[in-house]
Order: sequence, then C-alpha cells, then structure tokens
Amino acid sequence: MVSRVDRGPVADWWWTIDRFLLAACLALMGLGILLSFAASPAVAERIGLDSFHFVKRQALFMVPAVIVMFAVSFMAPRTIRRFAMIMLGISLVAMVGALFFGIEVKGARRWVSLAGVSIQPSEFMKPAFVIVCAWLFAENERRKDIPGNFFSMVLFCVVAALLVAQPDLGQTILTAVTWGAMFFMAGVPWLWIIGLGILAVGGFFGAYTVFPHVAGRIDRFLTGEGDTFQVDTGREAIIRGGWLGQGPGEGTIKRIIPDSHTDFIFSVTAEEYGIALCLLIVLIFAFIVIRGLSIALKERDDFTRLSVSGLVILFGFQSIINMSVNLHLMPAKGMTLPFISYGGSSLIAVAISTGLLLALTRRRPEARRSATLADSKTRSMVGAV
Repeated sequence: MVSRVDRGPVADWWWTIDRFLLAACLALMGLGILLSFAASPAVAERIGLDSFHFVKRQALFMVPAVIVMFAVSFMAPRTIRRFAMIMLGISLVAMVGALFFGIEVKGARRWVSLAGVSIQPSEFMKPAFVIVCAWLFAENERRKDIPGNFFSMVLFCVVAALLVAQPDLGQTILTAVTWGAMFFMAGVPWLWIIGLGILAVGGFFGAYTVFPHVAGRIDRFLTGEGDTFQVDTGREAIIRGGWLGQGPGEGTIKRIIPDSHTDFIFSVTAEEYGIALCLLIVLIFAFIVIRGLSIALKERDDFTRLSVSGLVILFGFQSIINMSVNLHLMPAKGMTLPFISYGGSSLIAVAISTGLLLALTRRRPEARRSATLADSKTRSMVGAV
C-alpha cells in the first residue's frame, strides 16, 4: 500500500487520481471481457473460426489497453498537449493514406494495415482532436492575438472532410456534436451557435441527398420497410431477455445477429443477462460522464475544463448512439460501445481517451504540496498565538 508520506511518481499518482473514475473504467473493461464470451462465439463459428477466437483477441487487446490507460494517466497537462498534437498529426496523415491505400470494407476506406494488423486511424484522431481544440479555445480566451476559435474551425473542417470522404457519417456526427458542445462551453456568442446549428442541419440534409446508404438507413428507420433484419433481431433479443435474461450461454437470437460482438453487443447482453445488467452498464457510463462534467465545472483552468468536458461528451455520446441503435431509437449506424464491443483500434483508442481523462482530473501534486505548505503556515501562526 502506498503511504501518504511517500514521495514519487507512483505515490503522487495514487493520491491524486480520481479513484471513482478509475474504478468505473476498470469495471467497463471487465464487463467487456465477460460479455465477449456471450456475444462472439456464435459469430466466430459462423465464419469458420475457433469459438473463442474473438474472446482471445479481445483479451489480448485488453492488455495493452490497460497499460496505455495507466501510462497516459501519469501525464502532466503540458505533456498531454504535446502528445495530442503528435497523435492528431499522425492520425490525419493515416486517414489520408487510408483513402488511397487503405482496406476497403463495405465500400468504405477507414482502415490501414500495419504489420498485418488493421488500424482505424479515426478512432485515435477523436481524443487528440478534443485535446487540441480545447487548447485552441483556451488560447483564444487567454491571448487575444491568437485566433484559436478560427483555427479550431479550420481543424474541424479538415477532420470532417476526411471522415465524409471515407465515408463515415456516424463518426462525423459524433465529432461535430463534441466540437459544437466544446465551442458552446468556450463562451462563443449565440449568433455563432445559431449559424453553426443551421450549417449542421444543412449538412444533415446534404448527407441524406448525396449518400444513398444514409438515405436508406433513415428511410428504413422511419418507415420500417426494407432490410431491417439486424435491428429487428437485436430488439427481439432485448425483449426476450426480460429483466434477468435467459442465462449465460442460453441466448439463441444472438446466433443470427451478424454484428452481435460489435455494434449489437448491448442486445446480446440483454438477452443473456437481462435488462438489469444493461441498466447497470448505462449507470456506469452515466456516472463517468456526470462525474467528469462535475469536475470540469469546478475547474478554473480553461484548457483542463474544456478537455475534460470534451472527452466525457465524446465518450458518453458514442455510448448513447450505440445503445440507441440497439433499442431502435436511432437509424442503424456502426458505432462501437466503449470498452464493451470487440475491436482493437476502438479499445486502445478509448483507453487513451480515458487515460487522458484520468490525467486531467487528477488533483495536481503541486497543488497538494501548496496546500500542505499553507496548512503548515496556518498551524505555525495558531501555535504562535
């Protein structure tokens, strides 16, 4: 056990980390391994692989994810800014490369192959984008000679253009909502907010007009006509599970859901473990978001406040999209459930994001030492009196 009198990186980390946030993230990681046993064997058998192929890979990816999360949580704010800029630059270059040399899956080029491993650069772009935009917004407020808001808009346009070119409209919407929320919290005038809202609505109708697959998904969602097999099956699995579920390994509907281990793992959870566990998962996600926002609300430093807010909004909105699709509350969209769905790029990118969140919500060691010195002076004055 680390003592309070110890001094060093590990001791400072242990006594300054938000252990409630850390416990919530580790709980989601544990649930991800547990639920991979329920959701992935049927998919593996259907495509001729070993039953536990995806379970083994999920566990394998979980090891570097945990290491990365802890390593990043040790970073200081200045290191975080530099790290985010480097990661954003590499991710944007990789996203451009994916358009020309990437792996094409279902008409989209979102992945690049490195040493036989498929990587989705946009997953790593998202947390880096949040941190860099937070820094730009903070600099715009701190130094009026730096047009941080303008630079953040240019950066967003570049990111959105690359995502649309892949095409990946779901990630575009996720990034746009997160950026818009941060822009609002940065204190921009309402006229800007209204103008950006109009542009967002125009972009939505443009996507509906230009991309047939987007129009098809929205039409199927509104009318219920066409190929709605996966969404209907996922909803049926939730209904069949009831409050307590069919029991581990007893689910049957999960065997015919094509993406049961990724986009529809929430439905499999409901079928085997019931709505009760689904509600617990929702509560854990909500706890992380609410606690992050409450910490940000008390933060005086603009960069930290905007970074923490942006990271939890990104985390929370992504989980909302996934669960809403499973519940047939939104049109179908390939969006993973953070820490729960199978996927190496998603898992490690979310681990980086939560590592950044843990690092930024730490009670800074220098502040703790200042408080200790202040307490010492106060006690000395009282003793003198």
